[in-house]
Amino acid sequence: MNATAATADTTAAAAATASPEELIAASRARIDAIDDRIIGLIQERMAVSSVIQQTRIASGGRRVHLSREMEVLAHWKDALGRPGTALAMSLLELCRGRV
Repeated sequence: MNATAATADTTAAAAATASPEELIAASRARIDAIDDRIIGLIQERMAVSSVIQQTRIASGGRRVHLSREMEVLAHWKDALGRPGTALAMSLLELCRGRV
């Protein structure tokens, strides 16, 4: 059983014994924790992107590598559909600034 299935089973078991208010509060707390992890990962991605940009510029290259950005956009679209593209655009802007 994978982690997602195990979490779903645990959530289903908790839902059977919790009041709606308790379930909502617990689920919101879980979302907040997930959001904190996502924010941390984005901050990590921003730092790695900065290293790449600085290295590229120092070696005479451009700050932005458009073909790489197209690969990133395609990856997110493949994984999440059209909303994934919008999310990736925001992520790219956070990591490299406005073009």
